[in-house]
Amino acid sequence: MIRCIVIDDEPLALKQLISYTEQTPELELVASCQSAREALEVLRKEHVDAMFVDINMPDLNGLDFVRSLEDRPMVVFTTAYSQYAVEGFQVNAIDYLLKPFGLEEFRRAAMRLKEQFELKYAASLSCVDEDDCIFLKSEYKIARIPIADILYVEAMSEYLRIHFSNGSRPITALLSMKRMEERLPRTFMRTHRSYIVNLKRIVEVNKSHIVLGPNVSLPIGDLYKDTFMNYINSKFLTK
Repeated sequence: MIRCIVIDDEPLALKQLISYTEQTPELELVASCQSAREALEVLRKEHVDAMFVDINMPDLNGLDFVRSLEDRPMVVFTTAYSQYAVEGFQVNAIDYLLKPFGLEEFRRAAMRLKEQFELKYAASLSCVDEDDCIFLKSEYKIARIPIADILYVEAMSEYLRIHFSNGSRPITALLSMKRMEERLPRTFMRTHRSYIVNLKRIVEVNKSHIVLGPNVSLPIGDLYKDTFMNYINSKFLTK
C-alpha cells in the first residue's frame, strides 16, 4: 500500500482529496495538510511514498515546495490552472490533475503512482540479498551491520537503537527512522512510530503487540495497524 499525504489550502478541496484517497484501495492516508509548511513537518516525522499537492497555495506554493525537497516522494499535482502542467512535469511529477476532477481521474493518477511504486519495489529487491549490509557510525566507530541480523529498530529522539537477532549488544546511531526505513528491504516494516520490525522474525501477533522472541514484545501503532494487518492477512492460511 502506498503511504500518501494530501495538501490543499482550500478546506473543500482538501476534504475531497481525503475522500478520494479513502476510496482508493492502493492508497493509505498518512496526513492531510493545509499548507506546504505543515506537510514538511509530516515528512520530517513519517515515511511518505507519495503526495497529492495543490500548486496554488499561499506562503509557499506547491511547485516551490516540491523543488525544495531533497528526499522527494512521488508527486501528483492538483490545480485549477493548466499553464502549470509543464512546470509540474519538469520536477518529475507522476501526474497532473486539473480541477475540478472526479474520483475516476484521481484513481487513474493513483494507478500511475502504483506502477512507479512497484518498479521501485522490484528494484529494491534486485539489489538487496541476504548478505547485504549497512554501515553506521556509532560511538566514534563505523560498524558493519548485516541486514539479516537486525531484529528490530527503535527510535530514541534523534537516535536509533538497532537490536539484533543473534543476541549481540544493540548499536545506537544518529539517524532518522525515515532514512532507515528507506534503506531496509521490504522484509522490514514500520509497525509503530518508534519501531521497525524484521517481518521474518515474527513469532506471534496478538491484538496490539508483535512478539519477536523471548521478552521481546512490541506495540502496534494505530497509524500502522491496517498496513501491518494487510500483510498478515496476505500470509494467512485458511481452509
